[in-house]
Amino acid sequence: MRKWIRSRSLSIAAITLFLAAFVGQVLTGRAEYNQDQQAHGEESASLVQYLATGHFGEATLENWESEFLQMAVFVFLTAFLVQRGSAESKKPDDESGAGEEPSDEDPAKHRNDPRAPWPVRRGGIALALYRNSLSIVLFLLFLASFWGHAITGAVEYSEDQLAHGDVAVGTLGYLTTSRFWFESFQNWQSEFLSVFAIAGLSIWLRQQHSPESKPVHAPHEQTGEE
Repeated sequence: MRKWIRSRSLSIAAITLFLAAFVGQVLTGRAEYNQDQQAHGEESASLVQYLATGHFGEATLENWESEFLQMAVFVFLTAFLVQRGSAESKKPDDESGAGEEPSDEDPAKHRNDPRAPWPVRRGGIALALYRNSLSIVLFLLFLASFWGHAITGAVEYSEDQLAHGDVAVGTLGYLTTSRFWFESFQNWQSEFLSVFAIAGLSIWLRQQHSPESKPVHAPHEQTGEE
């Protein structure tokens, strides 16, 4: 059991931190929501009721939206663009020489490898989709979160509108508001900044033992983790 946990410790730690933060968001979000309800002379929401509110849904999905966008864009851009000296980049042509990056190798060469994933062994459309599956799924998760943000945001926005004597809006109507795009852009810009930070800072800074860093002794101009 200890070996099993050790070999999966990164995922276990990440999901544990996510769940802890998620519970914290739910509890503090409900408290903040109920304070606003009481200030307007309305009933407080139970925990289950709060999970069905636009307040919770919008706050959650607008953040998921930006995170999935960040990962999708990062994966996609690093397939085609390079940054000399970055641990997060493939080597520029003048550094790689005639060598081929492992990620660029033709998967069809491994069609007869019994350990290769089944789409590689099958080939055809299955392989065509699988070779881009990480970007595809991340972009789909972004789109799902984007639409969920629009749906739950419309509910929250409409509650505010009605409270001020204005009219409610539907999902498509909410997509045309400045509030929706402000919520999206304020998250997107921070995610793109973090991509720039990790790509740029890994040129000069190191973290021993991390695969996301170059070796501590590596020269600044070295590109890739090696």
